[in-house]
Amino acid sequence: MWTLYGISGAAVFIFMVFLFLAAQIKKDNSIVDIGWGLGFVIVALTTFGYQEGFDSRRVLVTSLVCIWGVRLAAYLFIRSLGRGEDYRYADFRKQWGSRATLIAFFRVFMMQGLIMLLLAYPIIRVNSEQSGALDLAAYLGLAVWIIGFGFQAIGDWQLRQFKSNRRDKEEVLTTGLWRYTRHPNYFGEAVMWWGIALIVLPMPGGWGAIISSLLINLLLIKVSGVPFLDRRYAHNPAYQQYKKETNRFLPWFPRIERR
Repeated sequence: MWTLYGISGAAVFIFMVFLFLAAQIKKDNSIVDIGWGLGFVIVALTTFGYQEGFDSRRVLVTSLVCIWGVRLAAYLFIRSLGRGEDYRYADFRKQWGSRATLIAFFRVFMMQGLIMLLLAYPIIRVNSEQSGALDLAAYLGLAVWIIGFGFQAIGDWQLRQFKSNRRDKEEVLTTGLWRYTRHPNYFGEAVMWWGIALIVLPMPGGWGAIISSLLINLLLIKVSGVPFLDRRYAHNPAYQQYKKETNRFLPWFPRIERR
């Protein structure tokens, strides 16, 4: 287990340094977002070959991580074309001033790499030993993962279609999955990690996957996901009305205010 963590740590460090150098050449630190999913793919593929054979649980988890990571990276890459640096990183660059490059290396790229390693526990756990045939927990976890993947992929597609057709940048998407949750893409990502946790749970030490899932939920809801959008549209009347009617994270039917 610790050997795989060491190997994963080295692989993630090299990957994040490469991303950092690419970001400095392009002058766009938001490249790090494209690398988010790919970092987990690197961990999955790096650790998969540690055990001989094709254990079913290892194959399943590695495949799911690769599908999620590659799709997300491709989506974010296409979205970034011709867009320039994301407003969040542009604001950071202004705040950090002349030390922006050094601070970004540690607070953006190295910090994200460290978070990757913490969240990658279920991937490293499942690839550290043979686990036998798939069981009920694995099939249940796969079903949960598919639901999460659907939320994220469909939510991203609906958002892309909306942005390509809207007439005003302040216009708010309130249809499709976005009618039931203000963040279907983030909700979907959280659900996918819960699905992987269920697949890994029967293994010795599998309970650690629950901690990883709780951590990704915390990050999405309180730190890096939901709060940014809420702050960005803090002065947008349409978004404030949307907040009153639509759940923040968990999907549910919209609340209709009576006049």
